[in-house]
Amino acid sequence: MNQRPSPDEAAPYYFTYIDKVPQGDVLDTLERQQGEASTFFAGISEERSLHRYAAGKWSIREVLNHINDAERLFAFRALWFARGLADPLPSFEQDQAVAAAGADGIAWSRHAEEFRGVRLATLALFRNLPTEACSRRGVASGNPFTVRGLAYIAAGHLEHHLGVLRERYL
Repeated sequence: MNQRPSPDEAAPYYFTYIDKVPQGDVLDTLERQQGEASTFFAGISEERSLHRYAAGKWSIREVLNHINDAERLFAFRALWFARGLADPLPSFEQDQAVAAAGADGIAWSRHAEEFRGVRLATLALFRNLPTEACSRRGVASGNPFTVRGLAYIAAGHLEHHLGVLRERYL
């Protein structure tokens, strides 16, 4: 999957993520990120993982919980569209999901372990799709997507949040 998504493969908002993905096969990027992010997360202590850079902001645990939730969402959307299912998918309210997750009550090490499992599942999904599935389309949150676009969004979303963690939290 080394053809970058065209502007009609996701809503303009999602190109803030897609544009963070380097040239080349997005599957290589997803795989590389798995190792790099796991190493990054291993360098954050349990205590530090509860840090919030400002009042009302998510803790580091909540950020990683959100990364995991969003990656599952992107992969589910990709599966739905790749399998040719036509029904539009609903929106995902991230703040509601974070509030309901109770992430601060779950050990940091478990969040990091969950990330590894979620990313491996994402890689398995995208690697095992037939070539023609990458250009299949669907609608989620009222926006058009292709399966390829969702793979790039998953990679770019992680890059975005790793940048936020580095710049604002650590």
